[in-house]
Amino acid sequence: QVQLVESGGGLVQAGGSLRLSCVASRSIFSIVAIAWYRQSPGKQRELVAAITSGGSTHYADSVKVRFTISRDNAKNTVYLQMNSLKPEDTAVYYCNVVYSALDAYWGQGTQVTVSS
Repeated sequence: QVQLVESGGGLVQAGGSLRLSCVASRSIFSIVAIAWYRQSPGKQRELVAAITSGGSTHYADSVKVRFTISRDNAKNTVYLQMNSLKPEDTAVYYCNVVYSALDAYWGQGTQVTVSS
């Protein structure tokens, strides 16, 4: 029912910046939370950042200060601004939109590669 389209990934040198976008086909005005996860080969998927419908945010210790999650309800879009990127940030990043405890969706993933 809901499609999430991610974009903004790519190659960047260490210290550079990228902004990921996740556009939902359904309104995100009433969501419980939106989160960004990332996963590298051989690693478990980890929570990177999350934002509630009220704007409260949470960040993993490894990305705090460097990353910023935000949303634009009018555009049904959530963003992940990534600054001061490090090689260890290399991963596939996934958008997760939670409408309720029983209604959540995942994006297709977008590759972020940071070179040293």
